[in-house]
Amino acid sequence: MTKEISKLQNNIEYIYKQNKNTPRMAFCLNFAINKPESKPGVYSLMTRLLFQGTKNYTSEALANEFEKYAIDFSCDQFTDYLRVRFVCLNEDFEKAVELTNEVLTNSTFEEFAKEQLKLKCELPAELDSPRVTALDAYCDKLFENHYYGNSINRILNNIDSITQEEILEAYNYILNNSRKTLAIVGALDKEDIIPVIENTIGKLPKSVDGGMAITKPQLTKTQKVENIRTDLNQAHIIKGWMVETINEKDYPALVLLNIILGSCGLSSRLFTELRDKKGLAYVVRSNYETFKLCAHFMIYIATEPKNIEISLKGFDEEIEKIKTIPVSEKELENAKNNLLGKCAFVDETNLQQAYKYAKNGVLGLGFEYSDKMKEAVKKVSADEILQCAQKYFNDTYVLSVIKP
Repeated sequence: MTKEISKLQNNIEYIYKQNKNTPRMAFCLNFAINKPESKPGVYSLMTRLLFQGTKNYTSEALANEFEKYAIDFSCDQFTDYLRVRFVCLNEDFEKAVELTNEVLTNSTFEEFAKEQLKLKCELPAELDSPRVTALDAYCDKLFENHYYGNSINRILNNIDSITQEEILEAYNYILNNSRKTLAIVGALDKEDIIPVIENTIGKLPKSVDGGMAITKPQLTKTQKVENIRTDLNQAHIIKGWMVETINEKDYPALVLLNIILGSCGLSSRLFTELRDKKGLAYVVRSNYETFKLCAHFMIYIATEPKNIEISLKGFDEEIEKIKTIPVSEKELENAKNNLLGKCAFVDETNLQQAYKYAKNGVLGLGFEYSDKMKEAVKKVSADEILQCAQKYFNDTYVLSVIKP
């Protein structure tokens, strides 16, 4: 196995990992987002338009080219970065890079009105899901007046006012003012890859650090929001807290706390206590979501409307237990093994490995961060789990409820 970390001529840091005897190459190029969008929805529209035609290809011709060579290509927008990636057969790597470079350097954004209308029609369909509605309201309150909280409803309220000029301005800013990291994973030799990359991706605007114009969000008071829908027969409840994020001191303990409390399915405490023993839940789980500047830890339950108050009491009881009684060594060891097993599972394909490397790189963690994190998790003690629960499960939280 060959692995190399270096930089292109334009300062883009890259990692190349050779996995011999694999038939498809994976390519993942990330662009850091360090400035709030001018209006909610600008980045979503921008990302959709990147695939909708260039100076040399109409949107249909471009799609046909990707299909002709069986190249699986996409542009995806996340809160902290823009991701451009493809998977292709080894023999078509050069063509895939050429088409990707065409998208990045020659996109026209001309189908703006069409994509704006499509997005405007698709978003309400997402809100048909009561869980999505509850989560959307939760995020809106958790990140009130902050870019991280640009929810579906915020986008819907602003989408008609977005202009094509704002899309172009946003893309040009990201292209010229961002940290860029590249991960390439597959069977080809480095000598067959890097010259192709240098002649295309290596000529993009220089990768630059700094210029972060997004401030760290703060949750200073308890926020509660309730939605009523006549078409429901379930209630959906989300309760969450602002916590430390990736690469901070408490991160390894928070990851394990999430597994123990509710993210590992049938064996988690919330599932065992609230669904199995008390019969309160259709679905119950916890989630720990990290961003570059902050993170949040939330508990979710879908239950009968008559069980809302008893479910909230059940949340409180399980939180109190984990704040006052140290987890057993067996439970802690099981959580660590669960995490390490998941890490192995999500590293199975070339594309999954490229995702991981490029994400760690663009967030400034270093390509090898995941290996360091796994070692840190192995050292977490029951006392650290207890201290984390006491520190973060406080009286400043967001509660979102949707019910009939």
